[in-house]
Amino acid sequence: MITKIEELLKKVEDFKPQAQADIEEFRIRLLGKKGEVTALMEEFRTVAPELKRELGQKLNILKSAALEKVNAMKSEFSGRTASGGKIDDMTRPGTNDPIGSRHPISLVRNQIVAIFARLGYTVAEGPEIEDDWHVFSALNFPPDHPARDMQDTFFVEKNPDILLRTHTSSIQVRVMETQKPPIRVICPGRVFRNEAISSRSHCIFHQVEGLYIDENVSFADLKQSILYFAREMFGQAAKIRLRPSYFPFTEPSAEVDVSCNLCGGKGCGVCKGTGWLEIMGCGMVDPNVLEACGIDSTKYTGFAFGMGIERIAMLKFGVRDIRLFFENDVRFLRQFGSVL
Repeated sequence: MITKIEELLKKVEDFKPQAQADIEEFRIRLLGKKGEVTALMEEFRTVAPELKRELGQKLNILKSAALEKVNAMKSEFSGRTASGGKIDDMTRPGTNDPIGSRHPISLVRNQIVAIFARLGYTVAEGPEIEDDWHVFSALNFPPDHPARDMQDTFFVEKNPDILLRTHTSSIQVRVMETQKPPIRVICPGRVFRNEAISSRSHCIFHQVEGLYIDENVSFADLKQSILYFAREMFGQAAKIRLRPSYFPFTEPSAEVDVSCNLCGGKGCGVCKGTGWLEIMGCGMVDPNVLEACGIDSTKYTGFAFGMGIERIAMLKFGVRDIRLFFENDVRFLRQFGSVL
């Protein structure tokens, strides 16, 4: 019995828990109802009277040492946890920290880029602060065009004009100046216009513009590309229609409508009862633009298109106020944690 007491004392001295749960397990193993120290106390009753004094003292020392060790280890672990130490009870349930997600604008941007990547388009980027040439002059804007007015554009400097780009078409100009056809690029980015902020418009928004230049590119190629995009984005039942329009940098030009994915084209409040929603502008690149960028317009033709990412996101997710994309309301952003 003396040998067993000494072995248990050695166990108590050598005990080094790795977690708080180890301390409780050690306490139960030694001091619990069926513990080793408790078993020795039961055995002590059968010891000869002349040995009881010596064994009793040793048993009390063992029990006291075990209790002191357990209490000391509990205090040490509590102190480490309170002071931010690394050691903690590894058996406790973990903290469920909220997991972030991509912004809905990023989700839609990435999906648009992925759709056109399947058609062979690569991504091109450019500066947000631009000069007049890349934003207006190279794109066939006349000197008196309203877009050049301070009421529509944020100018940083005058003479020469430096401004916040009003569209990502400026990236297309840079690509045409530095690359030879065939050119097939998609240009996503943030743009700025001097507009009043409301539920339908904002002074900052995001665009994706596309450009394809090669020999024998036709308007039919443009229409088929946009139809493919609409069906990939809004479902295979989506339909498109093109309405004649005007843009300085394309001729002919068109506005593109897609069948309302909320009512299936039957008419609702979102599409104002028409069954159609406008999603982008497009057209064949004007020969003057090709020539301004050093591309032979007698040999090459091309088409361009552009859409607002916020507009596509509003249609796709049923968002009715564009300002929600900029307010960083966590309640709004949490809804997009599992989409796409």
